[in-house]
Amino acid sequence: TPAVGGVRMAFGVKTGRVDNTALEARPDVLTYTTPVLDKDVEVIGEVSAEIFFRSGLPHADVFVRLCDVDDSGRSTNICDGLTSLTHADHTTRATVQLWPTAYRFKRGHRIRVQISSGAFPRYNRNPGTGQPRATATTLRAADQHVLHDAEHPSAIILPTG
Repeated sequence: TPAVGGVRMAFGVKTGRVDNTALEARPDVLTYTTPVLDKDVEVIGEVSAEIFFRSGLPHADVFVRLCDVDDSGRSTNICDGLTSLTHADHTTRATVQLWPTAYRFKRGHRIRVQISSGAFPRYNRNPGTGQPRATATTLRAADQHVLHDAEHPSAIILPTG
């Protein structure tokens, strides 16, 4: 999954808050969106996510991004994070620490969460083999599954005040 925006030190690459709409249309990106907010929601502090995840391979990454969807439908990134898993070929509870933030979601906007298994080149690709990322020569594709039911309550944790 390619990376768009966010925190990066790169020339010629748009960083910071950018439109994520095209990225969210990809088949390898899941999105979960709230209804339209009836009041402002302030998020201040450390954001995290608990994602129940299973992969076709034992080595996988889980990338989570928090976005603000304005009244025109434009989705822009607020903060994100990635965690690497081993034993991902079994259902695993992945804790993903996103960057801390201080952000106000305005009334009339929606809160969106993106989940994917990478954000390259911002984060090195996971070859899926257990080989070191910097020197891996074999890349393996895998089917990834995010579970969200009563037994697997995947969630994002927002520090609201």
